[in-house]
Amino acid sequence: MSHAYRLNDEVLHRGQGPQGRVQADVPKIYTIIQRMPVEADGRLRYRIKSDKIERVVTEDELSYCQ
Repeated sequence: MSHAYRLNDEVLHRGQGPQGRVQADVPKIYTIIQRMPVEADGRLRYRIKSDKIERVVTEDELSYCQ
């Protein structure tokens, strides 16, 4: 299984609401700063950054920035 996004790619992050429900907020633009190892659940994770905010997200929460 390989990562779909590369370092320094700009992506949109769709925020997750309570208990994983997708929020209606406008997605924010982040930059991929690290591709994380595959976890036991098999999902691919990334460390992303926007301004002063850094977070670790799964690949299914991201999409390419147009």
